[in-house]
Amino acid sequence: MDRTFFVDFDGTITTLDTTAAMMQAFVREADRPAVMRISSLWEKKQLSTRECANRIFTYFHAEPGDMVRLLESIEIDESFPRFLDACIRAKDRVHVLSDGFDLCILTVFSQHGIDVPYYANTLIYEAGFTMECPHANHECGHCGVCKTTLMERLKEPSHRSVYIGDGYSDACPARHADMVFAKEPLHTLCREGGVDARRFASFDEIVERLYGAP
Repeated sequence: MDRTFFVDFDGTITTLDTTAAMMQAFVREADRPAVMRISSLWEKKQLSTRECANRIFTYFHAEPGDMVRLLESIEIDESFPRFLDACIRAKDRVHVLSDGFDLCILTVFSQHGIDVPYYANTLIYEAGFTMECPHANHECGHCGVCKTTLMERLKEPSHRSVYIGDGYSDACPARHADMVFAKEPLHTLCREGGVDARRFASFDEIVERLYGAP
């Protein structure tokens, strides 16, 4: 059966979460406890992604050039291109769904020569960073990008949906996928929610399971 893959970006494709890397680089040491409290409220679903990001951005000391230079240093799972090659050979589709920022994906993919359709929040700079959420589900309002809605829209009727992710914003779409591959904390969230998820560390493991040896 043909498959459509939906793949998270931060911490799944990348070896580091780009938002965490930005906070480490651009938030002053004295402000980090306040930023961590804001992030904790998002994890508890007491703040939306948009509210969380825009509050954290008030602590940023950076301009777009600083952001791009940092993002150009972000590494990816070295087996991700092999995964994409396997999908192309099998004529399976891949979409990247991120509750992060479009600039992050564009910059990292450009650095590594990757061309995959992606959906993310829009990063804006006007004397400071803010974000907009063109893929939000306003009935829910928590995530900036409603991955579940995008999955429903993008999956071909005859395809099995395969979700690959690692974090809190992946828990909802994982419940709606036919198959799930998960890193932590998503794997634990799936187990607690009764979702069958296969733990993985690299995309080579996914390739081997679904297509044979990479």
